[in-house]
Amino acid sequence: MERQSQSQPQPQHGEPEQSELQQAQAQAQAQAQAQAQAQQSQSQQVQPRLRRRPALSCRECRRRKIKCDQKKPCAHCVRHQTQCTYQLYHDSAEAVVPVHRSRTHVPALTASPTPPAPGFAAPPSSSHSAARVSPSIVNTYTCSPNESTIEQPHHDRPSAPPNQVAASQSATVTAGHGAPGSASSSRGHDQAHAHAHHVQDLLQRIQKLEESAKSQACESTAAHSLPSEVGRDTLKRQHAGGPEDWQMILNKSRDMGRGDWMESAQEFAPIIACWIEIMGNLSNNASFRDPETAVLVAQAGDIHRKCKNTAKSIKLVRPTRSLWSSPDFLTPPSRDMSDTLANLYFKSFESTHRILHVPTFWADYRRYWDHPDTAAPSLRLTILLVIGIGSSLYDHGTPEAALRNMELVHHWIYAAETWLAGPLEKDRVDLTGLQIYCLTILSRQIFSIGGDTVWMSMGSLIHRAMQIGLHRDPQNLPCQSMPVLQGEVRRRLWATILELVVQSSLDSRMPPRISFDEFDTKPPSNVDDDEIDESTAVVPSHPKDHFTTTSIQIALLSSLPTRLQILQLLNGIASEMSYQRVLALSSELTDALQMNSILMKDDQKSTPFHRNLLDYLVRRFLIPLHYSFSNQASKNPVYYYSLKLSVDASIAIMSPEQDAGFSRLRASSGGLFRDGLRVAMMATSLELLVHVQAQRHDGTLRRTSQYRELLKQAVRDILLLSDERIRQGETNVKSHMFLSMVLAQVKAIEEDSPIEMQLARSARDSLEYCYGILKTRAEKMSVASTPNPSLAAAGMDVDLELDSYGLDLEWMSFMPDEIFFGGMAT
Repeated sequence: MERQSQSQPQPQHGEPEQSELQQAQAQAQAQAQAQAQAQQSQSQQVQPRLRRRPALSCRECRRRKIKCDQKKPCAHCVRHQTQCTYQLYHDSAEAVVPVHRSRTHVPALTASPTPPAPGFAAPPSSSHSAARVSPSIVNTYTCSPNESTIEQPHHDRPSAPPNQVAASQSATVTAGHGAPGSASSSRGHDQAHAHAHHVQDLLQRIQKLEESAKSQACESTAAHSLPSEVGRDTLKRQHAGGPEDWQMILNKSRDMGRGDWMESAQEFAPIIACWIEIMGNLSNNASFRDPETAVLVAQAGDIHRKCKNTAKSIKLVRPTRSLWSSPDFLTPPSRDMSDTLANLYFKSFESTHRILHVPTFWADYRRYWDHPDTAAPSLRLTILLVIGIGSSLYDHGTPEAALRNMELVHHWIYAAETWLAGPLEKDRVDLTGLQIYCLTILSRQIFSIGGDTVWMSMGSLIHRAMQIGLHRDPQNLPCQSMPVLQGEVRRRLWATILELVVQSSLDSRMPPRISFDEFDTKPPSNVDDDEIDESTAVVPSHPKDHFTTTSIQIALLSSLPTRLQILQLLNGIASEMSYQRVLALSSELTDALQMNSILMKDDQKSTPFHRNLLDYLVRRFLIPLHYSFSNQASKNPVYYYSLKLSVDASIAIMSPEQDAGFSRLRASSGGLFRDGLRVAMMATSLELLVHVQAQRHDGTLRRTSQYRELLKQAVRDILLLSDERIRQGETNVKSHMFLSMVLAQVKAIEEDSPIEMQLARSARDSLEYCYGILKTRAEKMSVASTPNPSLAAAGMDVDLELDSYGLDLEWMSFMPDEIFFGGMAT
């Protein structure tokens, strides 16, 4: 008691000391609160915002921003040969970074001596607890085809600075009132570690259940749901400009459009690998590097280089737009021959591409021959182009004579291009100038002069046509006294331009540069040319089923809305391809083909050439429309209709009615006439490979062979056509080699022999055969066609011909080296 009594008055004597102690405690508490707030703000700045929805795609697909099929590994990672890594929920920082991912409130750190509650670790500011209590943040799954492992992430997020880690550790000691090695802290950490492993195990089990349920749902959907629903789910394309949706030829500075369809056709994988090895690169298939196969591959590569060099020497004789031109080349053949060739033009191409008024042309034609020296340049070019287009259907007797005619027509086409590219005088921007432009575009595709770059030229043609008002119907123009003949010529010319636009858009895989909202021009009248002239005041009327010289163009124009929608679906940047939409468009196009067949069948005025050309210009749209689905028919039976429709269209294109002129057109023409044949070639080859592999799997390979033999014969027919095209002037040997490799792959499957060996041997034999044809052509080149010797001696490549500018473009991206095989140089 005495001690208590003695000790009680002491605080009264030490009041100044007590106030100083309280001030020191208050300052310490304020500093601790400031430090806790600073640490919390730093942690919030370092950590990204919590993602509410779990991410099910792999890291690579999320980085590329493309759709992932969530397989282990996914299809995109298998295709690009990248590591397929899955991460639960979302990417995170390194495990050593202190994270505050909990959705509960995190209290501020203070200097309070209150210990943590029993059974819990230190507060979430601890770096150890944060790294262990968040297994969904720090654990990723690296999936291979045969196994799944767990690994810690070492990238994707920058690690925390050392000062932040040190601050977190110091705050942990302060909050726990003990060193990290204390007993209470160790028990909390062990419990948190056990809890983290438990949560991790639960998350793994949940993910496996989700994947199992999703795979079962997909199988059920594919087996029982409508094709339209499957199409929407599997081929929904949202283009954000990703590198895998569009391919760019950097060394040619040309965007070749969408090029991801060929990659999904796995049946062509051995052929692609063989070609990669022939080009001197390593493929994924190591069997091509076996000693015996490698020898064949090396021989094929050497022969291919010889083919390329020989093709370049052949192209040296082709004219350019401004080099070594001579007026002697701008003279038409004799009058009788010119009459014959001009008649061939009007009996063939003028039926689908109405460019000229026939009576008016013949009157100008006679005037030219009466005074050829005083004829206007526009009239001379019109007559030369008409004669040149007609000469493509003429029987020249020998391939050498046909090649000499082609060389002469090349000069006429370049002269027309030079005239069109000249100063914009009035004679360039009028109906006559547009007629020459259309004739030039058509002749370029027939004679393989920049046929795959026509889409670029169509922009200028559309602008010129709109500049003179062709996009407005003559009745809607301010001019009240336009002659009937001029109004009909304007409608026909505008319809021809629209047809050239859609065909070039299909071949170039680019969007059409026109829509129905931009013009109101009516279709041309269904009348013959001899029924209207300059004195006609009223256009005679005929029913639609009455066949005239304009009926075929009207039939093409009736299917134009459907074909424009197909192009917008295929080539649009933000297009969304659903199977239901594809089926609807193909149904509309099939109905148009049936109506065309009725129109051309019931009247005797139509010729086989007319029917073949009309059917070709419309039917060729079916194959690219269904290609995204037909190449999946072997994996998903829902899309078998697309494969069947594509094969039927291919066989119809490759088996036209017998007509000598149309056969010559298929054997020598380029542009739209070449690309449609290559698309048909790809579809038929794909069906053959799918069928023979299916027969091998189900054990019917040696039991039923009727359908397989039919497909093999179709491929052989295309192979013969490819052979004839090389003899008639084509220098690209890849089509012939590809078809030979397809037949070799089928043979290897039938004989159960190594596919790689058969492919390498067939490629070598095909290239050797084609090299012999090219070498013979080079030796027989006419002396008159020899290029300027000064340019050749200087080593200057005078091959400015547009077709070589972009190599050989076609829909499936197979033939061009730069496009199909990942941008490899030839």
